[in-house]
Amino acid sequence: MKTLGLLGGMSWQSTVPYYQLINRRVAERLGGFHSARLLLFSVDFADIEARMRAGRWDEAGELLGTAARRLAASGAELIVLCTNTLHRVAPAIEQGLGVPFLHIVDVTADAIRRASVHRVGLLATRFTMEDGFYVERLASLGVEALVPDGPQREVLHRIIFDELVHGTVTEAARRSVREIARGLVDRGAGGVVLGCTELGMVLSGGDMAVPVFDTTPLHALAAADRALED
Repeated sequence: MKTLGLLGGMSWQSTVPYYQLINRRVAERLGGFHSARLLLFSVDFADIEARMRAGRWDEAGELLGTAARRLAASGAELIVLCTNTLHRVAPAIEQGLGVPFLHIVDVTADAIRRASVHRVGLLATRFTMEDGFYVERLASLGVEALVPDGPQREVLHRIIFDELVHGTVTEAARRSVREIARGLVDRGAGGVVLGCTELGMVLSGGDMAVPVFDTTPLHALAAADRALED
């Protein structure tokens, strides 16, 4: 079994399920008392969020790249970044890393293709929906992504940063996210991607008539399976 290196804390609300999902997968596959071998570097999200908000992505990349190299130096054999938005700086994290990096978009695209879906609606932070890195990578993997209009992107961004990252879940947020998701389906999306690791707190597969691709379990379970490949 490989040792996983988790880069978490962005936010910690979604890092917790990574730990649970990975360990459950290992226990299911190996049985007995088995659990995952992993290292966790959990950042202070305030340090990262301030740089995101100010557009200082290079600094965020340097911080996370340093953390990833520390994980690798400590014995991690596969790095998993437990967030969607910060995959914007994945190239900076991978540079000089020396061990594989499991990209969340690649895992998500695999799941979408297995479901024979070619066009999805993307729900995420404003950064993820607008900065191109996510939509373009999906496109390179054969998946077209639709994003909500400007006002709806602001609603999603506010729900994520003002509520979900603090662990607040309201019925109003659930209704808003469902409404935005259904609007994307009406525009032709054959599935919905929860492109923020906290969005599973307010939307699940049972809420939609099309497949919902929750990136948190997809990424976590793929990491566990990769760790067990040997």
